[in-house]
Amino acid sequence: MFLPRLSRPRAAEAWLAASKAVHALPRHESHHVLIDIDDPVSETDKDRAVIAEVDSYLVEHSETGFLVRTVANTIFPQSTYEDHGSPAFYNVYIEKVFPKLKRSSRDWGRYFERMMAHPTPAGPENLLDKLVRKMKRNVESKSPYRNIYELPIYNPVKDAEGSPRGGQCLSYLSFKIDKERRLLLSAVYRNHYYTEKLLGNMVGLGRLMQFVADEAGLTVGPLSILSTHAVVDTGGANQAALKALHARCAAILATRVTHRGLTDTARSIS
Repeated sequence: MFLPRLSRPRAAEAWLAASKAVHALPRHESHHVLIDIDDPVSETDKDRAVIAEVDSYLVEHSETGFLVRTVANTIFPQSTYEDHGSPAFYNVYIEKVFPKLKRSSRDWGRYFERMMAHPTPAGPENLLDKLVRKMKRNVESKSPYRNIYELPIYNPVKDAEGSPRGGQCLSYLSFKIDKERRLLLSAVYRNHYYTEKLLGNMVGLGRLMQFVADEAGLTVGPLSILSTHAVVDTGGANQAALKALHARCAAILATRVTHRGLTDTARSIS
């Protein structure tokens, strides 16, 4: 069964809508789920409350213990970028950060590492930096090519021979520039766990978009995510706990926000 295209203003709302829609299907899974996020970089108090709720759930139930920001950092290491700036943070990540994250020689890596160390006969190539530089040159030319910015994550040689479990799930990134000089991004996932990974993926992709847009002199536009296979995992809990998480997050998003932040109703369930 295929779901209709899901469109929401921000990441937290999109995560919840997609999770509830897929969870309602047989076996809590679907194929070719397409999610659009109008503004993938802004966060309201309600969005942050949802992220905190998901973090609490994952800390209590998940074996991995990965928080939303942990998953986001696999796509874009925000703190490393903020501490060192561009382009210095590329080398800092490869030389200092990534070696501490890599668990074994069979570890497939991290998404950000793959963007910067794509294997070629001449050695690793920083495809992200190459894309950013090309995009910036075109934008500065006043008549940029708008549809030539592709970033592969899947390695057809390494990944085809690796373990069918535990490998990369994000396969491909396609950046576009629209007529309003906004940066658009389409991300393709071969397999997607919506409880443990989707919200963190959305946050990380938004941060990546902000970085590329800032470097190229653009503004951030919509993000589209295609989950070619999606499953709403329980994150280590049971179905009742997962439904309760969805209900708490829905209540948070339904509350109004005052000048002091969330209302008492939202705070009492967070």
